[in-house]
Amino acid sequence: MTKEQLERVYRDYIACLNRRDLSGLERYVNEDATHNGRPLGLSGYREMLEQDFADIPDLRFNIELLVVNPPYVASRLHFRCTPRASFMNLNVGGVKVSFAENVFYEFMEEKIARVWSVIDKAAIEAQLTSRHGGK
Repeated sequence: MTKEQLERVYRDYIACLNRRDLSGLERYVNEDATHNGRPLGLSGYREMLEQDFADIPDLRFNIELLVVNPPYVASRLHFRCTPRASFMNLNVGGVKVSFAENVFYEFMEEKIARVWSVIDKAAIEAQLTSRHGGK
């Protein structure tokens, strides 16, 4: 895949997520996909996203930075959302928070095979602390 083709596939994948078209994931995610070293496969990947959408009803993926070097994609995603209860072991409880995710993908045969993701938990903690008067 060329750089331009891979970028288009990735942007289409993000659009698929934002439409919550989880049945369409099979076009973008490999049957043997891993996430942070955990083997999830397509079904586990779908279940992970279903849980994310259930926990965060207004979840939307916004590409802030994108670097494509086939077969790899590096992306900084920005989120402004309202988790219902606990998120990343933090009691967010319906408070709107903003944070970023730095995520790297390896594609095989035009599908995501491996994902490495780091979410900026410190940014969420800082927002919760400032809202609760430093407590």
